[in-house]
Amino acid sequence: MLNRQRRRARGFSLVELLIVIAIILIIAAIAVPKLNRARMQAQEMAAIRHIVAIHQSQTQYYSQFGKFATALTELGPPASGSPSPSGADLIPGDLASGEKQGYKITLTGGPGGYTINANPVAFNSTGTRTFFSDQTLVIRQNYGAEPATATSPEIK
Repeated sequence: MLNRQRRRARGFSLVELLIVIAIILIIAAIAVPKLNRARMQAQEMAAIRHIVAIHQSQTQYYSQFGKFATALTELGPPASGSPSPSGADLIPGDLASGEKQGYKITLTGGPGGYTINANPVAFNSTGTRTFFSDQTLVIRQNYGAEPATATSPEIK
């Protein structure tokens, strides 16, 4: 009898370990989708903040050079030397590259204004919304893979 108690006191049985592992897997199965949703929402909020930063940079660019930038690289750091119309150093280089925090951001400019589009790199993985804005400073969104346009609903 004493020998049986010693053997039992040494550790857990295989069944006990399997039950603990099953409980951990159930908890993980519940937590992972919520974590992914929270990460996507954070990336969407970051995309909105990047659009706001581009609007501010466009205002500065217009006041310095008398026109809107036609591409993100014009707002970004200069290739060499001091800031100029081809590289005004108003936004960080990683944002000027066009892809940041799960979103592909494009800027198209012309003499009368500009448009900004932000689309998830991998829809339903890095984001579930697309964004559009222009010189009116109104940010619009679309819940779906199609890019948002000037007729999409405003973000409230």
